[in-house]
Amino acid sequence: MPGISPDVISHKLSISPICKPVRQKRRSYDAEQYEAMRTEVDKLKAIGFIREATYPVWLSNSVMVRKASGGWRMCQDYTDLNKACPKDSFPLPRIDQLVDATAGHKLLIFMDAYSGYNQIFMDPADSEHTTFITDRGLYCYNVMPFGLKNARGAYQRLVNRIFAKHVGSIMEVYVDDMLVKSRTVGGI
Repeated sequence: MPGISPDVISHKLSISPICKPVRQKRRSYDAEQYEAMRTEVDKLKAIGFIREATYPVWLSNSVMVRKASGGWRMCQDYTDLNKACPKDSFPLPRIDQLVDATAGHKLLIFMDAYSGYNQIFMDPADSEHTTFITDRGLYCYNVMPFGLKNARGAYQRLVNRIFAKHVGSIMEVYVDDMLVKSRTVGGI
């Protein structure tokens, strides 16, 4: 998947200097979970979302969560890192007002925003703060992972910047994991 140019946006962590870095102790898993973790790490490495990390200051655990389909989902426990970052107060859209405001627009566009966070690169200075531990080593994200405290605000900034450059009147509406865009298009 091609990423958004860092010239447009990159995710920066605002870690409070008074917070001490936390290196979580490695958790143990059963054989099935380790295999699922290895498969996920191989997949993320192959598409360039993660890389090996050395000498991390912050270290998080991987958490294996059972999917409804019976498989495993690998998540990172960024609880400590999120506590060290102040909340980004970038305004997210108010759904009730935006849904009402879509009336009268000539074009409605639906976009799948499920994997949208992964298109935003991490700032290189902050990438190693997203380091997580597995049985095969330490890895950090090159792209913004799910689970970071201010990921929604960063993604909304990106959407606002991109659509403001290319489209006239825009409105963003989130419904579950779907991002609904409504815009006025001349001549239609």
